[in-house]
Amino acid sequence: MNERPPPSDGKTYWLDQAANVNKLVWLLVAACVGLVLFDATYTKHGHFAFEEAFPAFYSVYGFLAYCFIVLSAKALRRLLKRDEDYYDH
Repeated sequence: MNERPPPSDGKTYWLDQAANVNKLVWLLVAACVGLVLFDATYTKHGHFAFEEAFPAFYSVYGFLAYCFIVLSAKALRRLLKRDEDYYDH
């Protein structure tokens, strides 16, 4: 990662250092792996057979739903955005 120039106020913040950002990313990865491992330790009682057959069904379903929402919002933005001077008339 590239180092950013210091802010205009001269302060150095915790997330301005690339090493700290990397630590945060690895902490998030470790938390996700821990949750997936924990998810495999208990019995789930789904409404449909495919919920029980696929071990990480809800994780994958949630991620795909998130991706769908973000990508559809980007497409919707193209329809709804206005010119920069729209309200200046």
